[in-house]
Amino acid sequence: MGELSRIGLAGLAVMGQNLALNIAEKGFPISVYNRSTEKVDETVERAKLEGNLPVKGFHNPKDFVHSIQKPRVIILLIKAGAPVDKSIETLAAHMEEGDCIVDGGNEWYENTERRQEEAKKRGLLYLGMGVSGGEDGARNGPSLMPGGSFEAYKYIEDIILKIAAQVDSGPCVTYIGKGGSGNFVKMVHNGIEYGDMQLIAEAYDVLKSVGKLTNQELQEAFSNWNKGELCSFLIEITGDIFGVKDDKGDGCLVDKVLDKTGMKGTGKWTVQQAAELSVAAPTIASSLDSRFLSGLKEERLEASKVFKNVDVGNDAEVDKHILIDDVRKALYAAKICSYAQGMNLIRAKSAEKGWDLKLGELARIWKGGCIIRAVFLDRIKKAYDRNPELASLLMDPEFAQEMIERQSAWRRVVTLAINAGISTP
Repeated sequence: MGELSRIGLAGLAVMGQNLALNIAEKGFPISVYNRSTEKVDETVERAKLEGNLPVKGFHNPKDFVHSIQKPRVIILLIKAGAPVDKSIETLAAHMEEGDCIVDGGNEWYENTERRQEEAKKRGLLYLGMGVSGGEDGARNGPSLMPGGSFEAYKYIEDIILKIAAQVDSGPCVTYIGKGGSGNFVKMVHNGIEYGDMQLIAEAYDVLKSVGKLTNQELQEAFSNWNKGELCSFLIEITGDIFGVKDDKGDGCLVDKVLDKTGMKGTGKWTVQQAAELSVAAPTIASSLDSRFLSGLKEERLEASKVFKNVDVGNDAEVDKHILIDDVRKALYAAKICSYAQGMNLIRAKSAEKGWDLKLGELARIWKGGCIIRAVFLDRIKKAYDRNPELASLLMDPEFAQEMIERQSAWRRVVTLAINAGISTP
């Protein structure tokens, strides 16, 4: 057997592989397991190639569990729902009292709370941990949102503090709270992300359709925005995409992408929870609606024939530079609304469940690693530091002032869009 591993990880799709390699690279020997064994061998092979990292692969669940030092900690990165229950059954059969399971998937929070109760009956500890940052984040430093047993959190604190994204205010991880709060916070993070992406798409549509900006001008606009208050991961990659040429033909890739998207559930759950808790989340809700509509490509093609002779007078001359500046201000103001709605939802749920969530701390751990990382999260954190009881972000004196300063530009953009027949829900 040799030396025991510090931790184990089961579920070796790309996220699982990358997280395992991240843990190993930070100096924690890790055992890995996957139901189909080729993924195990692939991970061990990658560990060799990426710096002889301390990764041990196992094809058998019993050997896997027994290779980990006690109290054993096993992270699961498996598709949410029934597969997680199956994996827990398989692994828990070989685990002992005091061992701990950490589910790193995008799980519905009540499933996590049910599993926490079931684990307790077996004498096991349980955490539901949101992981954001995609494949790249998992490998190089994600934002982590662990909730559940505080004792279990303490078992893995030394590891997760090291593997998380590191920003000026420390690692992008904190103990979120009891129960399924970690999963709930990750779910709302994804809802905010839906809002963010829809707003960016609308800004693009207005600049392209009304402002007639070329892809090069769009790239310049977004890259410039990324140097100011909009500086964020999503704005940065949007700027980048305008420069990508189509490798299968002429022109730019952005003009070839099908206007049709799907979703995995977290955005829908966020809107359902907002409705359950009577929290208004119109930015997040309309971004979900836009995804539903985008999926109806065939219906939209039919509708465009029926409505083809509608004249909206789209040919008004606009000053590009003024438009770009107005859209920047409108986008910023609307983004603040998306984050405010998400925070209001988290606050309402925290009150309902007695989770005592710290909103400023959530803004802090979203500053790095995750998809919605943005410079203004630092200011959101400071707003909650100034007043932890803040009724809404929009009521913070600084943000309120910014909203007031951007009001007229925001209204100009929306009016322009309506008059030009551009959808900006």
